[in-house]
Amino acid sequence: MPSPLPLLVFSDLDGTLLDHDSYDPGPARPALEALARIGAGVVLASSKTAAEVAPIRVQLELARWPAIVENGAGLLPPGPEDAALLAGDDYQMIRARLDRLPSDLRRLFRGFGDMSVAEVARATGLEDNAARRARRRTASEPGLFDGNAAQEQAFCAALRDSGLSARRGGRFLTVGFGQTKAGQMDAIIASLAPRVTVALGDAPNDIEMLDHADYGVIVRNPHAKTLPFLKGEADGRIRRTSATGPEGWNEAILSLLSELGLSEDTAAHG
Repeated sequence: MPSPLPLLVFSDLDGTLLDHDSYDPGPARPALEALARIGAGVVLASSKTAAEVAPIRVQLELARWPAIVENGAGLLPPGPEDAALLAGDDYQMIRARLDRLPSDLRRLFRGFGDMSVAEVARATGLEDNAARRARRRTASEPGLFDGNAAQEQAFCAALRDSGLSARRGGRFLTVGFGQTKAGQMDAIIASLAPRVTVALGDAPNDIEMLDHADYGVIVRNPHAKTLPFLKGEADGRIRRTSATGPEGWNEAILSLLSELGLSEDTAAHG
């Protein structure tokens, strides 16, 4: 009988497992290798599309695990990179509802569907091929909001009136039907039955995911607004890294593995 999954990690990508500027996961490799040695799972949970996440998952040698995409609007099953297409496409409905918003609010939001590939590349720092993948959306629309806080509140209120919602990530405001990363976690946890769950993120759209796990880690991102104090921080269930991006990710996972007494040996005989 196979041993229970010792640990299941849910991780945001940009600014967390991937460097905010270079998208390099290199500094997190020691922790990723330590997780692999004990048979732990890593579920990528991102606002990125399935087309974007699939090759990243292969690069990180995590294709045996599912991935949460488009901020929870979709679930990418385990498999190789060419399994990147998801059934169902609510994207055109989102775009149509956006275009029915009051013009003074709509003009302040520039979604990926309003941008060319070159413009998405500039906004994200991605190369053109990666930017094309970012525009292959099925159920959410990220974009840049060029307005003040009051205008953003009015925009979000108008979205709610049209049956949509918006969530602020580290870089973009993402419009969708209200699905969340945390909402996808329950089914994955029920299926894989891990002993312990950990979630790592850096942005407001990660808060529910952090709170949903046994342990949550806020990875420091100097490029984004600092997250407010969360209720789990008082008892240490949620903690913050001192290092940024993948360095902070590495720091947090290795520390937690030590804290939990998880090693290759303990996993094999647990």
